[in-house]
Amino acid sequence: MEYEFTLKYQLHDGVDVDALIELLGEAGCDDAVVGSGQPGRLALAFAREGKTAREAMHSALENVRQVLPEARLIEASPDLVGLTDVAALVGVSRQNMRKLMLTHHRTFPAPVHDGSLSLWHLADILAWMQERGTHAVAQALHELAVVAMQVNVARAQERVASGR
Repeated sequence: MEYEFTLKYQLHDGVDVDALIELLGEAGCDDAVVGSGQPGRLALAFAREGKTAREAMHSALENVRQVLPEARLIEASPDLVGLTDVAALVGVSRQNMRKLMLTHHRTFPAPVHDGSLSLWHLADILAWMQERGTHAVAQALHELAVVAMQVNVARAQERVASGR
């Protein structure tokens, strides 16, 4: 099955992005579109085959690590999302997602960041929608969202443990 996900990295100073793109392709990342819009940052949008979402994402992480062992993973996505993102992924309007959140405030997943822009783990919202059974949720998307959340949580735990 093909899984679409993005890995975002912070690079060290002095990295030649053009040379890096070639090295990434040679390391197995030829199934990714590479973006470097912000200085010192790199995003790889993968369309990777795998038996499972975990296999697909972890193989991509390993391929990147081979080329960029010093790069710091910023985020694996799809994971942290706003209501507009969720609406687009499941095929409903933003207003419909907001109505679901407000109508079912007791059971709707709590955001991981609540401010002028609230963010949720996509996996939590998709699981909630599956439990309710009122919206079709692609199992592959839910599986990918769970893996992305696990990668991000593990990354955050490593940072806390190392004091960074």
